[in-house]
Amino acid sequence: MEDHEIHEAENATVTENIESLFETIKDYGQTNIDLVKLKAADRISDILSSLVANLFVLLAISMFLVILNIGIALLLGELLGKSYYGFFVLAGFYLIVGLIFNSMKEKWFQTPIGDMLVKKIFK
Repeated sequence: MEDHEIHEAENATVTENIESLFETIKDYGQTNIDLVKLKAADRISDILSSLVANLFVLLAISMFLVILNIGIALLLGELLGKSYYGFFVLAGFYLIVGLIFNSMKEKWFQTPIGDMLVKKIFK
């Protein structure tokens, strides 16, 4: 009978060890999942904070450029004799600039911005 009791005790110990091992593996997996979530949250917050800061800078620069362009248009219009001539001249200038940017958008904007985002995501 003692052999039977020893065998049952060994089985109980093995069962406890296996349960402990599975519990450890489960905890390890949960820790890895939590770590991935935290890393993703860190990267997303970094990207969003950069985006918001850049949007405020872009807004300030845009306001400056709008007011500057109105002043330039009025000055050109005064030099050309009619105030609306200055706006036509600036409109033509921006049409040319827009066409140049459109032809170079991938090289100047899409590729560098895409590269920057990938670097931020995988830093």
